[in-house]
Amino acid sequence: MKTPFLEINLKKIENNATKLNNIFKENNMDIVFITKGTSANIDVIKTVKNTGIKYFGDSRMDNIIKVKNEIPDINYTLIRIPKLSEISEMVEYCDCSLQSQLEVIKVTSNYALENNKVHNIILMIDVGDLREGVMVEDVLDTVKEILTYKGVKLVGIGTNVGCYGSIMPSVENTQILVDIKNQIKNELNYDIQFISGGSTCTTDLLFKGILNTEINLMRIGEAIMLGEDSTNDKKLDGFEDDAFIINAEIIELKNKPSFPIGERGKDAFGRVNEYIDYGNIDRAILAIGRQDVVIEALDPLDENINILGGSSDHMILDVTKCNKKYKLGDIISFRCAYSAVLAATTSKYVDIKLK
Repeated sequence: MKTPFLEINLKKIENNATKLNNIFKENNMDIVFITKGTSANIDVIKTVKNTGIKYFGDSRMDNIIKVKNEIPDINYTLIRIPKLSEISEMVEYCDCSLQSQLEVIKVTSNYALENNKVHNIILMIDVGDLREGVMVEDVLDTVKEILTYKGVKLVGIGTNVGCYGSIMPSVENTQILVDIKNQIKNELNYDIQFISGGSTCTTDLLFKGILNTEINLMRIGEAIMLGEDSTNDKKLDGFEDDAFIINAEIIELKNKPSFPIGERGKDAFGRVNEYIDYGNIDRAILAIGRQDVVIEALDPLDENINILGGSSDHMILDVTKCNKKYKLGDIISFRCAYSAVLAATTSKYVDIKLK
């Protein structure tokens, strides 16, 4: 068996997607399932699509083109603000895009018109996280301009929180979107179809029953894939949290000191690390590293294992307190958080095994 390999449990993903979609339907909301977390794995996408979720999103045109060629009828949104250099591909392959820059929207409109198309857009509004988006005070003027472009159709407004500035979704910052929608309707006589209120972290407001009922679209990846909300630092009640398990092989097993010997500088990634002296310990080295996975986003299934760290292609474990006597060639398994799945499915060195 080739190692390392990532096991993907499609049944657990299906359970999460079905459960969340039912909750959303009860609240007159739609899910855009974000596929970048698995590098747009076709089997994962087909599993989610079969649960009745009808909208999909990704930040990479390569992923979208791959999926569209495999599943032509799938509805895809480009969720990263488009590059000018990819407008032609975006208009051809995407049903919608998130946009924030008037110049880019105008180019999109012109290209769509030249090709006898109308491209749907969701205008992103910055409510404080300071990633992409039009500032609140500029929204009306921006929308006025967009409505003069004949090659695009403004179907929604949206926002992003929790990704760059770590700003949490709240009743107040989601209400801003609702107020803007009403302002556009009252002052410009234009009705917005969708209010995209955020991502998995916004489900916390939904589950608490305090999300404004006019929020009707959310971009969800983590909740379906992993049954968790890392921004709010919580597991989602009743959801499967172990659909992704990564497995790596022990290539060295020795009793060694726990504290590095000699003068220390920075590691291979330019970081100054701190070490704790536990004395001599049983150390296992695995054939997997930071080129393959985010080590800090792994949780050993053997709870007695302690991850010490790693380099680009090695991960080092303390297995001193383990009940099992590990040996060379043994496989160690880890539950993956979101960033670990993202990296592992991007690495060409990690095999995928479906369950």
